[in-house]
Amino acid sequence: MNVTVDQDRCVSSGMCVMNAPEVFDQRDDDGVVELLVARPGPDHAEETRKAAAACPALAIHIEE
Repeated sequence: MNVTVDQDRCVSSGMCVMNAPEVFDQRDDDGVVELLVARPGPDHAEETRKAAAACPALAIHIEE
């Protein structure tokens, strides 16, 4: 699994961090998504997929 984020599309909803806090964070100044782990292991795959599905801006992209 390879994860990328489009910070320009991010609307700072925080759904990514709520679903996968080990993989995503938010910048302190504006809440835009920050990717912590670009290649999450199998133990974080399901929550990473949930975070991508929950993103209202579709700013998270997963390549299997």
